[in-house]
Amino acid sequence: MAGVVAMQPPLASPIGGGGRRVSGLTIKTDLPMSSFPEYVDPFASSGDTMTESPTIMGVANRLVEKIKGDEPGRHPSPQPTHVSYPLMSKVNGNGHRVLRSATVGYVAPEFTGKKEQMKLVKTHIAKSGWIPEAMVDTQIEWFYNELGIDDVYFQAENPEVVANHIMSLYAAKVAAFSREDKREEIRLDMEATDHAIYIDTSEPGKTTINGPRYEHRLESKYLDGVDTSKRFRVETFRSPGVLGDSDSKATLRCYFVYQCQFVEPNADPKETRLEVISDRMFLAKATKNTRQIYQEIIENSVNRTGPVIEVFDIEGSREKRLVVAFRSRTARGMFSALSDLYHYYGVTSSRKYVEQFSNGITVMSIYLRPATNLDSKYPPIEESIHQITQEVSLLYCMPQAKLHTMFASGELSLQETSYAHCVWVFVQHFLNRLGSEYVSLVEALDPKNNGHAEILSRMKKRLRNETFTPDYILEIIASHPDLVRALYASFASVHFKVGPGFDRHSIAPTPVTEVLSDARLKDKITKDVSNEHEEMVMTAFRVFNNAVLKTNYFTPTKVALSFRLDPSFLPEIEYPSRLYGMFLVITSESRGFHLRFKDIARGGIRIVKSRSKEAYSINARNLFDENYNLASTQQRKNKDIPEGGSKGVILLDPKQQDRAREAFEKYIDSILDLLLKAETPGIKNPIVDLYGKEEIIFMGPDENTAELVDWATVHARHRGAPWWKSFFTGKSPKLGGIPHDSYGMTTLSVREYVKGIYRKLNLDPSTVRKMQTGGPDGDLGSNEILLSNEKYMAVVDGSGVLVDPNGIDKEELRRLAKKRQMVVHFDLSKLSKDGYRVLCDEMNVTLPTGEVVNNGTAFRNTYHLRDSGLTDMFVPCGGRPESIDLVSVNKLIKDGKSTIPYIVEGANLFITQEAKVRLEQAGCILYKDASANKGGVTSSSLEVLASLSFDDDDFVKHMCHDAKGNAPEFYKAYVKSVQEKIQDNARLEFEAIWREHEQTGVPRSVLSDKLSQAITGLDEQLQHSDLWENERVRRAVLADALPNLLIDKIGLDVVINRVPDAYLRAIFGSYLASRFVYECGSSPNQFAFYDFMSKRMAQIKE
Repeated sequence: MAGVVAMQPPLASPIGGGGRRVSGLTIKTDLPMSSFPEYVDPFASSGDTMTESPTIMGVANRLVEKIKGDEPGRHPSPQPTHVSYPLMSKVNGNGHRVLRSATVGYVAPEFTGKKEQMKLVKTHIAKSGWIPEAMVDTQIEWFYNELGIDDVYFQAENPEVVANHIMSLYAAKVAAFSREDKREEIRLDMEATDHAIYIDTSEPGKTTINGPRYEHRLESKYLDGVDTSKRFRVETFRSPGVLGDSDSKATLRCYFVYQCQFVEPNADPKETRLEVISDRMFLAKATKNTRQIYQEIIENSVNRTGPVIEVFDIEGSREKRLVVAFRSRTARGMFSALSDLYHYYGVTSSRKYVEQFSNGITVMSIYLRPATNLDSKYPPIEESIHQITQEVSLLYCMPQAKLHTMFASGELSLQETSYAHCVWVFVQHFLNRLGSEYVSLVEALDPKNNGHAEILSRMKKRLRNETFTPDYILEIIASHPDLVRALYASFASVHFKVGPGFDRHSIAPTPVTEVLSDARLKDKITKDVSNEHEEMVMTAFRVFNNAVLKTNYFTPTKVALSFRLDPSFLPEIEYPSRLYGMFLVITSESRGFHLRFKDIARGGIRIVKSRSKEAYSINARNLFDENYNLASTQQRKNKDIPEGGSKGVILLDPKQQDRAREAFEKYIDSILDLLLKAETPGIKNPIVDLYGKEEIIFMGPDENTAELVDWATVHARHRGAPWWKSFFTGKSPKLGGIPHDSYGMTTLSVREYVKGIYRKLNLDPSTVRKMQTGGPDGDLGSNEILLSNEKYMAVVDGSGVLVDPNGIDKEELRRLAKKRQMVVHFDLSKLSKDGYRVLCDEMNVTLPTGEVVNNGTAFRNTYHLRDSGLTDMFVPCGGRPESIDLVSVNKLIKDGKSTIPYIVEGANLFITQEAKVRLEQAGCILYKDASANKGGVTSSSLEVLASLSFDDDDFVKHMCHDAKGNAPEFYKAYVKSVQEKIQDNARLEFEAIWREHEQTGVPRSVLSDKLSQAITGLDEQLQHSDLWENERVRRAVLADALPNLLIDKIGLDVVINRVPDAYLRAIFGSYLASRFVYECGSSPNQFAFYDFMSKRMAQIKE
């Protein structure tokens, strides 16, 4: 059914009690009027002294008409599609408040040497001869007294610099005489390491797409610069007079940038006292009321993940003061993007300030007023300011979206461009590029045939890599703004929701923006596009819209955009195992997914970094497939525990490689938006939930996130998550966590497989030559070195390659492992004459054999594929997924035989499944990742079980280390029992796979999957079988499955009462299923389970 989408916000209904009516709005006044001294605004025009707003335009006429003119500038969308938020007394800070009379907020200290400086400036100008003598005094007077520059500038600059600026401005005036329109265009910039000045010609309320774009320059170089040791404050103002005698309404916009000189440069992030965290110039210039405003917003922002927004109405004028505070480094490009936002609503600024504080908070303060020179019909500022404050949160999520220029020019609204950016990301990963031809090819070829499998693998990669590049997709989207509007209207009509207490009729409709049904959207796309590629891309928008089950897109406060998707749109030919849950998260620093195969599932969150643009392109192309495969591996790995498999992957954008923490925090917070019930109107409003069921996600550490899980745990508690204790595993012991690295949990499992091979083949480990990827700096790599006693021949890590044919010095390796340092720190004096080290950044290195290594990085990336003749056992403990695939595996096979006899895959997905089978066919004894490295997930599962079983007080008492780092006795014993359980589970699976391989000859990597599938399949059946309903059986199985220590401490009945029923079912099913399959194999006869249960029943009766 067709509908309409709201465009502009209405006026709020009068609110009774404690309010103050100003310009048609009901305002809450939190500050006493006596706090603010009287002040007359020197920039006020006659139209700004109105105390009442003009007549409100009719709803049906609230369309922004296109500005016509020859000059490039902002052109509002002819049919803007964006929803309007209901007006509220509070937005996200303290709401709208009234300042009785505004001050500019700053009073510059008087420069006593100003008159003397003017004389020296005059001398410099006179000597140059560039300005006629009769004009010198006039130009100096204009610059000093009429332009509005405060004394800080004159005190900071020497007379020669000031003289040069005056002459540059005069030259621009002279140049205007050569223009037909006599329009003066003055542009001046001066950049130094510690300050900068920019002066530009600007029309109020208009964004200039072309030109020097000084705001972008200053924020790129100073506000968002890579040198985090330097922070800069900005002051900018608009000159009060119009330039020249032409019809142009341009004025001068001046920007002054100064390096901060903090009172306390290294303040604590929670410190809020202005006298401690402020810049000295700010303290010298800020008035009392400005300090009070900043003090309050900083106190709010230190406890907030995202931006805090305050609006002040200036009594006696229509000017508004917008103040936005947020954590520094979390919103690159925010300064210039804010200008585009208020320009979109026909608003201009008279002054802007950016203040930095040494506790890591940035505050932007902007003085807004209606732009009087625009020839379009804009809503009154009283309405526009509300929409602006609501959209600041959306802007903060992505200040510079890929289609931002279409917003800056007015072709699309902010909501439309942000939506289009998100779908652009979606399209890159899910556009069906393989097509029906690939399906036909799969059906025609035999995937079990290695030659056919190799062809299919190469075809799949080529089809995905070619044609639809990100830039090409973006180009198609940008060429169809009308379709974007229609598709966004459909999206918004479903997911925009008015919270409790608000009347949906209060939202102004936009009659021209009709909401089309999916069928009509399909027809419109077909009619509007010009070729098949465009149709595929724009159709993907419909796929996205139909897949979104819930989103935080319209939540008033957010730090990133998150979407819970229905994964049923994924083609079965590419993703044969159906996902249960799927989240897409897009931040200003990254993009990421969270995938799970069961309702109750567990898996780590990893951050992927890219060393170059080329590496980023590869990582982005493989992002979803890598995430899917990691979650699938986790699903098979989790066969022994109640949780299914999940995984989260965050990919940092190319220019944001130093923003891992910011990306992680936004990823977590935005997913929590979709998991927790919104109960704070104006901050977290209810969302439209098409999924309709409560969800809980269990997460853990992975690559580049181990140091961040404590924050996630505490943040979940701060957000009110009832399951905060179990939200993340791998947290520090002070929060009750069991760190995998400290106790070698993952390595204990890997070592059982390594030792199992030695045991079966009667090998002496000290004589086995070993290669390891993932060095002494990592969790798995360091513990593998510390727990092993083989003869290391080669270690490959992030810094390079370390090789010694005579054996790498064990004590030196252990020293690095204990310190968690890479091989770059290896003492080269400990190498034999035949040993060497090649670092990634080295070029043209000559090895002891005479071989020359041209590129250290390439050598590192391919060393594991070299036929060195030095490796008996290979244990990958790190490295990128698919480091050995169906093509590269041929380098490890010589004369039909594997050059490496034994491989235990500690790192996830290091070898593709096809390559594993190929190696086994060539005689390699290989145990895959899903079997070998499951120790970490077992530890995590038992950690969660403890957090679910204890109440908060007992959890702190028995599981949390004290302030001095002392562990409770129960904790010590519990960790030991977890280690034993990991080793027991690993031995059971090792023996089961070895035995079945001996009996059937099926490759071990295939048997590993068969065992996993058999266990997970039986697990699901058992959870919903009559056995679960039998109380005696249920209690007996749970008593066996649950740790004895836990039962002894709090009792079986308490555990059953506290742990959710679904989780208990999962424990019951996974324990029985795994024990049966490990004992009877992956393909038992039809009576095997009966015999298995008969034995258990007999034990129960006894």
